[in-house]
Amino acid sequence: MSGDQRKKMIILMINMFIAIGSFGIIIPILPAYLVSINQGGTAAGLMIAIFAGAQFIFSPIAGKWADQYGRRKMIIWGLAGLTLSMFVFYAVDSIWWLYASRVIGGIGAALLIPAIFAYVADITTLDQRAKGNSLVSASMSLGIVVGPGIGGFLADFGLKTPFLVSAIVSLISVIFSIVVLKESERKQPTNAFDLSLENESMAKKLVRSIKMPFFIPLIITLVMSFGLMAYESVLGLFVDNQFGATPQEIAFMVTSTGIVSVIVQLFVVDRIVRTYGEGKVLNVFIGVAAFGFLLSLFASSYAMFFAISLIIFLATSILRPVLNTLISKLAGDEQGFAMGMNNAYMSIGNVLGPTLAGLLYDVKITYPFILGLLLLVVTLAITMIWQKQTHKQNAALKPNKV
Repeated sequence: MSGDQRKKMIILMINMFIAIGSFGIIIPILPAYLVSINQGGTAAGLMIAIFAGAQFIFSPIAGKWADQYGRRKMIIWGLAGLTLSMFVFYAVDSIWWLYASRVIGGIGAALLIPAIFAYVADITTLDQRAKGNSLVSASMSLGIVVGPGIGGFLADFGLKTPFLVSAIVSLISVIFSIVVLKESERKQPTNAFDLSLENESMAKKLVRSIKMPFFIPLIITLVMSFGLMAYESVLGLFVDNQFGATPQEIAFMVTSTGIVSVIVQLFVVDRIVRTYGEGKVLNVFIGVAAFGFLLSLFASSYAMFFAISLIIFLATSILRPVLNTLISKLAGDEQGFAMGMNNAYMSIGNVLGPTLAGLLYDVKITYPFILGLLLLVVTLAITMIWQKQTHKQNAALKPNKV
């Protein structure tokens, strides 16, 4: 990458890290804080569902706005939404206002995330796209790792201190982006912006996404998000129930998997994609993730389950940037819409995964892993069929050699 590209990538990575990390800061102290305002598990679950739901509903609109008004504006407004959300969270104790803050935060994330990935598509070539997406994904993973650690440390100074620090850091990122971030240079769409598309309902947008060449990668994104969030939501309960793991052991497991994700996305993804291509990497690591879910059913110790978790998170940390790159390559001029739908499908998985996993876990603790395994096997089959059909279509379009 050129010096200008690297500068812009660093700005995008900082914004993504702050956005994800600022939300992660509240995770360690959220249960204790909810108890302090006479709330419990239901409220904790709704905090996640409301955020993901708002992100899902607003993502397609935000994607079109990124195409219509520019990536820079959406990034700044997205950061501003997350900042406002954290200030509201800090300032109030009413559960309904806290729910409202999660709505604001979800909208902010919907504005921010697809705009950042669309910006990456604008400033990179097709050959650089995988590396650009993996760098941004790595900053997301780093935020997931660092955020909770900072939150746990800040909680010693008061339950609300992490909320205030998160809000201030987010505000600094807004100012930073206003001053430093420039609008990306992108190709004008081949067709004029269609106002009727802007006014589409979520249902119509989802239907329209079915007809897009990147629909199958969107489905894979949904399944991956569903499986990963379902796995994460019951991971602590499972190792506590099965192996008597301590909170410190659970925290160590989550942090370790996050560190693995960062290392893989920074140093591995671009290399293996360049060597083998998105299609082969996709097939192999969907298979690896499925194998990990299968092994989870037979784990006999904390150490073994820890190793299996590393395998699963290794696979998903490779799949995420590869899917983003594949969708971006197939999107053509509709980068904003594609990234918005990518975020929407991911949000569907983020809402449904923990909800269904919790219900299944109460029936039998291994059922969430069985469901994840079945979904991944079906997804792998669909992916291979789709790739085969795509290759046939591409071969048919090539002129016959004389």
